[in-house]
Amino acid sequence: MNNPTRNEMPALASLSPRQQALVPIAAFAASGNLERLKPALNEGLDAGLSISEVREVLLQLYAYAGFPRSLNALGQLMEVVQARAARGLHDDPGRQPSTAAPQGEVLLKVGTDNQTRLAGAPVAGPLFDFAPEANTYLRTHLFGDLFVRDNLDWQSRELATLSMLSMIEGAEAQVFAHIGMSMNIGVEQGALAELADTLEARVDAVPAQRVRQALQRKMQP
Repeated sequence: MNNPTRNEMPALASLSPRQQALVPIAAFAASGNLERLKPALNEGLDAGLSISEVREVLLQLYAYAGFPRSLNALGQLMEVVQARAARGLHDDPGRQPSTAAPQGEVLLKVGTDNQTRLAGAPVAGPLFDFAPEANTYLRTHLFGDLFVRDNLDWQSRELATLSMLSMIEGAEAQVFAHIGMSMNIGVEQGALAELADTLEARVDAVPAQRVRQALQRKMQP
């Protein structure tokens, strides 16, 4: 089953408890703060997130914070899941993607289509004229390999992405871009404001402010 287009997605006016729980998981994984990631993982599983959903977020992390932090976070998740099982907790394993990822030219086309849906228009510009390979990697690895996996919905992926990027100093342009992408797939202004509030309450005021500033800029006429 493919992820739905914007018109098929219900508007997201506020975050569910499960989506709120994704915010600190994504943020602490992106910052490499494993000490705070561990309780966030436990809280997320307690909130009803499946192991598969959390794993997807931590797999996607490589595209924004690199493989070392992605692998470290996945290792922490594995330890948390094993420790919970030893205590007799039975977490929902979740499900795997319903279809295998396409390959070759088909993967590039699917990734380009997904990127266009999220961005609201074909993505181009001087940077990608200067380094076209960068956009090819985005289309195949990120919007192809990852966004084609339907065991985590696009809205939750974007909320996790914003949580990750908000932790990275100097990534304000990317935070702004993903505010727009989130809105393009039905995440409403109130839900994005709630994301910032969740960051402030459960992570730190600095990433919350980055999201608020990007949202304010996006809403300017």
